[in-house]
Amino acid sequence: MKPKILVVDDSVTIRKFITITLKVKGFDIICASDGMEALELLPNDKVDLIITDLNMPNIDGFNLIERIRSNENYQNTPIIVMSNLSDSEDIERAMQLGANSYIIKPFDQKNIINEIDKYLS
Repeated sequence: MKPKILVVDDSVTIRKFITITLKVKGFDIICASDGMEALELLPNDKVDLIITDLNMPNIDGFNLIERIRSNENYQNTPIIVMSNLSDSEDIERAMQLGANSYIIKPFDQKNIINEIDKYLS
């Protein structure tokens, strides 16, 4: 069975780019446009890894990470943050809330694949 990855980003362009990149590598992808939509999808789809932005409407990435980590079904699911927030405080906050990796936008395909391989290889 293919590993399933949830991609959460309010940018359609970013979601499409990541989806195309990861489908070519054999991953099953589901997408959400913000944290609220992601939280609605999680009970219905068991995912193996989550990639999330931080700046999003409704529920932002920080709140999403916190809520995912408080759900016993997802306490150990790897979370990769991809954000244009590059301040050390933002990175530190995301990691303290439970993110496993942090990629600063813009990024290339290799960055994403290398980070995913750390957790799903």
